[in-house]
Amino acid sequence: MATERIYGRNPVREAQRGRRRVHRVWTGEDTGTDELSRLAGSPDHQGIVAEVDPYPYADPGVLLAAEDAFVVALDQVQDPRNLGAICRTAEAAGAAGAVICERRAAAVTAAACKASAGAVEHLPIARVRNLTDWIAGAKDAGAWVYGADGTAATSYRTLDLGGRVVIVLGSEGDGLRPRVAGACDELVRIPSVGRVGSLNVSAAAAVLLFAVAEARSEAV
Repeated sequence: MATERIYGRNPVREAQRGRRRVHRVWTGEDTGTDELSRLAGSPDHQGIVAEVDPYPYADPGVLLAAEDAFVVALDQVQDPRNLGAICRTAEAAGAAGAVICERRAAAVTAAACKASAGAVEHLPIARVRNLTDWIAGAKDAGAWVYGADGTAATSYRTLDLGGRVVIVLGSEGDGLRPRVAGACDELVRIPSVGRVGSLNVSAAAAVLLFAVAEARSEAV
């Protein structure tokens, strides 16, 4: 079986606690800094690199199995650091998982693992060929699907966030593609009083995912 390398203290620790096998670990105690950088493909290794099994992507059909599951779906988010940051937020907020596109999108690479602080080792992440089709299946399963759009008329603060919920966020430069936006039940915005037009996708994800988590905690 092919293997991959990940790096950083938190990613390696969480991989050792997670779902995939760790075959070997190199540390600064027995390997030079330059060699660690070579093994990692990055100088950001924090003195530790590990050889691990390939990332075990989840079955996209089971993420919404629970009646109160909420999922974040990403429409061609291409920066692995944004992917990692969103997955870290999703795991902390209690999301059932994340859905990413197979094409023109970041995968769960070592850089994404590092940015997630190892959260990708615990959060189920599924890859889909056609996000619009997956959204249609989520709606058939009883989920309400909300797409983030800075120009939308509806504020996320007005939403009913009970039951199955999917939050869809678009790519860094273009936002949601028209077909993906059209597949959502509703487009929502994050109200802003600043001069900057919109939030970074990972920041927007943090606002919306913790809004869902807070609504769930208040309902208990």
